[in-house]
Amino acid sequence: MKKTVVITGASSGIGYHAAKYFLDGGYTVYGLSRNAGDLAGVKYISTDLTDDTSVIAAFDKIISETGAIDILINNAGSGISGAVEFTDLQDAKYQLDINFFGMVRCIKCVMGVMRKNGGKIINISSAAAVFPLPFQAFYSASKAAVNALTLFLRNEVRKFGNIQVCAIMPGDVKTGFTYARRKNETGDEIYGGTISRTIACMERDEVNGMTPEYMGRLIYKIATKRKLKPFYVGGNKYKLFVFLERLLPKSFVTYVLGKMYIKQ
Repeated sequence: MKKTVVITGASSGIGYHAAKYFLDGGYTVYGLSRNAGDLAGVKYISTDLTDDTSVIAAFDKIISETGAIDILINNAGSGISGAVEFTDLQDAKYQLDINFFGMVRCIKCVMGVMRKNGGKIINISSAAAVFPLPFQAFYSASKAAVNALTLFLRNEVRKFGNIQVCAIMPGDVKTGFTYARRKNETGDEIYGGTISRTIACMERDEVNGMTPEYMGRLIYKIATKRKLKPFYVGGNKYKLFVFLERLLPKSFVTYVLGKMYIKQ
């Protein structure tokens, strides 16, 4: 029987290209997103990851049709930027709801069937989870939470012996994510224009980043491994950066990032 993979955010960007690789690999592919994508062969289900009822209905449908979910890829996400003190708490909560709690909702829906049949949970995090990038604190916090939950979940499911969990941390990727970011430049004059200049610098890095095809291929390669490590980093230079971040004093890392991104 064909194996089943569920990919959130499969209508575009990284998720779209991951879906292509899984289709080519012979998988039955379900894509969960607000808007249906156009990749032939993917079974799209319109799903609001911030709504319990919508998520539960989507997974009930998939399980009723397939009987099992072999791989869950929590890829969907969004980004906001701005100074912590001027970020509306509703925007901050929405950021966590999409990037973190949306993932949690999906995980809760697959645990029962995965305990019975086994499976893999792949959480798409970000290199931003380990770097204190200025003026996107809530995005980074949401991805740091993804990393933390990945470790906790690995320990919790260890006793079952048939569920594997990991997080993948991509560096800069050229996708529509950059243009969809909700930018809040409130207080820019108070910060001497550094909010707008810093985000512009980050967005230049993103549009010159890795291709979504590269990341889609990497996700497929990792998800089909026999044994998963806790974390993977997308992009060779980002592997080096994450390695150095672990070795160097946090005060030094914060200082260097400030010099890199906060343009005077």
